[in-house]
Amino acid sequence: MLRKESVVSGRKLVPSLVDLCIKTTIDNVRYLGDVGETDINLLDRILPHCTIDQLMHIEKCSEGRDLSPATDKLWKKFYEKQFGAKNTEQVVERMRKSSKAFKWIQLYEAKLEDIAEHEKKSVARLKQLYKKEDARKQSRQVQLCTKVPPSKNKRSFCGGSGPGHNVTNLKSNLMKKSKIDFLNSHEMKNLAAMKKKPLPRNGGTSLVMKPAQFSRKDSATTSKLFKPVERKF
Repeated sequence: MLRKESVVSGRKLVPSLVDLCIKTTIDNVRYLGDVGETDINLLDRILPHCTIDQLMHIEKCSEGRDLSPATDKLWKKFYEKQFGAKNTEQVVERMRKSSKAFKWIQLYEAKLEDIAEHEKKSVARLKQLYKKEDARKQSRQVQLCTKVPPSKNKRSFCGGSGPGHNVTNLKSNLMKKSKIDFLNSHEMKNLAAMKKKPLPRNGGTSLVMKPAQFSRKDSATTSKLFKPVERKF
């Protein structure tokens, strides 16, 4: 860190050239790349002002130079900030038990790869679940039948089952109903009863009399349909 200016005998102490260079470097730390043979003591004062991306960029650009004496403690702080203090303590405990030491930049990159692999597997699992769900929905959909079943209605004389066919059926039904109503009418019942009644045996011609209960309209209709029956001996 930069030394604070001190007052000696009423005078301000002028910063050294090294302090001015360090301050300028910190202000432009985003432009740093290969630090080359920069003294570790200077890096200890400059690199703490880097972000994760900036520090990683400096590490990659400074190939052949081991920066761990100045950056290892920084990577441990980034690891703890990114993945939590509990996870960091577990890593420290594992290294202690295994008697193996790793650089914190290596541990940080390994953790990122582990997270990326886990996310990749999770995405693949979700895709598989969505695929199964889509297949299940497709199997439950109603399949449309393109084949038209034959009509149950009888075809008319001219063929087809259009409006003319419906009119013909309607007329036929009306004729059947009229015939049934006529057969069940009162005058038809009286006529059937008269046919069952025996005729007199005396000579001459006998006429069958019409029932008195017939109305004018009914008697007119019956007189047209039936004539007096003559019986000769």
